Amino acid sequence: MQKSVSIIIPNYNGKHLLEKYLPSVFTATENANTEFEIIVIDDGSKDDSISFIKENYQQVKLLINDKNRGFSYTCNHGIREAKYELTLLLNSDVKLTPDYFEHQWKYFNRLDTFGVMARIMSFDESRIEDAARFLYYGGCRIKANKFYYSENTQDENVYTAYLSGANALVDTKKLKELGGFDEIYSPFSSEDFDLSLRAWQLGWKCYYEHRSSCFHHVSGSTKTQIKSNFIKKIYYRNRYILQGIHLHGLRKFLYPLQQIFTELLPKLLTGKTWVLKSYKDYLAHEDRIRTSRGQLNALKQKYNSSINISDVMAIINQSVSTKKIKRL
Repeated sequence: MQKSVSIIIPNYNGKHLLEKYLPSVFTATENANTEFEIIVIDDGSKDDSISFIKENYQQVKLLINDKNRGFSYTCNHGIREAKYELTLLLNSDVKLTPDYFEHQWKYFNRLDTFGVMARIMSFDESRIEDAARFLYYGGCRIKANKFYYSENTQDENVYTAYLSGANALVDTKKLKELGGFDEIYSPFSSEDFDLSLRAWQLGWKCYYEHRSSCFHHVSGSTKTQIKSNFIKKIYYRNRYILQGIHLHGLRKFLYPLQQIFTELLPKLLTGKTWVLKSYKDYLAHEDRIRTSRGQLNALKQKYNSSINISDVMAIINQSVSTKKIKRL
């Protein structure tokens, strides 16, 4: 029951990554014996990425941003061009296994599937970097940084709070209905979590497939290098934005107190003044946050869905209660 696949790969100064890992993408798709296209979107690279693709991969559809735009915009540029049934959102620093797609097709026989992600391994194969994720509240904040997988590796009903933007096979029609990634998160961080939360709230499920795997070149990803104050500022700003979009009720009302007393004040007292810039930037996005909430609510009305974040947590927790799981 293979489906046709559009593969979206954002690139920024990643010629060295494309050289190493693009061959694995072709191997996996050719082994899948299905129609596919590979779309690389260059986001203002200063290296030789563009000439490398043009000279060595003429079968790749190359899109070029007018300037550096960030992850969400760049992926959305490719998503708009995707023409096949499924879309694989893939980072340029990820190597696919030859049988990568084999265990993922079955999920798309279900009408309510949004997508599935594979197990992400460290490149030396010593540890699992990303697996299925629990969804829970940390105080008022929505969190999903606890990992698990079913010890029955053939279990086909392992839910995950969200699909990693580094490796997510999703239904193209549903992805486009959601508008792709919300560009409020530009230039990077939290957009994949947000996308999956929106899908869940429309009644579309996100799965994890342990038998399908890929390998992550750690040093290739900006998100794994949260060192500079600029990156920290964006990372925390987007965490706040995600809460602003998805929290409701009493937690939404109390969340600002949690921000102030558990993050802002402790960091400021230790000289981490960049956190104040994060908070001010978050507040400056108030109108856009309201727009994003409105767009989500409009889609929920369109699909007659009353599912909220607490409901999604209950769905995942109920599923886990019937399984023997391994926590990471």
